[in-house]
Amino acid sequence: MACLNLFRRFKGRGAEVSSIAVIGLGAMGKPIARNLVKAGHDVLVWNRSDGPANELVALGARRAASVPEAMRSPVVFSVLSDDRAVAETFIDSGVLAQTPGGTVHVNLATVSTDLARRAAIAHAEHGVGYVAAPVFGRVPVAEAGALNILAAGEPALLDRVQPFFDVIGSRTWRLGDRPEQANIVKILGNYLIACAIQSLGEAVSIAEGAGVDSAQLVELLTSTLFPGPVYTGYGSMIAERRYQPAGFTTALGRKDLHLALDAATHQGIPLPIGQLLRAVFDEAIANGHGADDWAVIAEQQPR
Repeated sequence: MACLNLFRRFKGRGAEVSSIAVIGLGAMGKPIARNLVKAGHDVLVWNRSDGPANELVALGARRAASVPEAMRSPVVFSVLSDDRAVAETFIDSGVLAQTPGGTVHVNLATVSTDLARRAAIAHAEHGVGYVAAPVFGRVPVAEAGALNILAAGEPALLDRVQPFFDVIGSRTWRLGDRPEQANIVKILGNYLIACAIQSLGEAVSIAEGAGVDSAQLVELLTSTLFPGPVYTGYGSMIAERRYQPAGFTTALGRKDLHLALDAATHQGIPLPIGQLLRAVFDEAIANGHGADDWAVIAEQQPR
C-alpha cells in the first residue's frame, strides 16, 4: 500500500507520478501546488496560515501538520520569501536532522549565493539532497504552468525532480551542479528587470513632459525596439499607473536588488546603476509603496 501511495500511474500523461510536498503557499507557491495536484501527483502542503492550505485540500491535496512531516516526503518544494525564512525553516530549526536520508529539497526561493552555499552544506551533512530552482515568471505564468525554471544541483537530483518541473514550467534551464549558480542567475535577471523599470519610468516622464501619450509611446517601443514581456508588461503598468494588485512587491524588489549589490561587492565589481536603484527603492518604500508592484519605482521620477 505504501508503494502505491508513493508511486502511482497518472494515465492522462502516461507517466509515473509520485508524492511531493510543497512548503509555502504564497502568491507563487499556491499555483505551483495546484498544478501539481491537477497533474495527478500526491501533494502534501504546509503553510503558516490555513487559508491557502484549505483551498488546496479542497482540490485533493493533503495537509501536513508541520514542516518535519512535510520533509518526510521523497521530494519537497519550498517557496519562501527570503534568506531569513529559508534559514529559520530548514537550517536553524533542526528539521534536517529529522528528515529521511535521500529526500530531495528543491528551494524555489530567490536567496543569496551565501545562503545557497550554506544550505547545500547543511543538507549534505544530513544526507538530504538540495537543488536550487528559482523561477522567472509572474503569478499568471505560474498559474499557467509556464514558468522558466533556473535549476542547479547534482545532475542525478535534477533528473529525479525533472518530472515535477515539467508540470510547473515550460522550460528548465540547467545552470550548473552548484545550487548558487541558479541563484546568481535569478538575482541578475531581477536586477536587469529593475534597470528596465527605471529606464522606462525616465522615458515616460520625458515623453509626457513633451505632450506625448505614454501608452502610445510604450506600444511603439515594445512593438519595435524592445519587444518582450518585461518592457511590454511593465511599460503598460507604468503608462497606466497600475500598481495593484502587486505581482511582485517593491519590498521584495529591494531585497533582490540588495542581493545583486552584495554579489557584485563580493566579486569586486562596481554596480553604479545598482546604487542609483537602491536610492529609488528606498524612496518608494519611504513613500508607502512597499506593498505595491515594484513597477511603482517609476513613479519616483518627476512627471
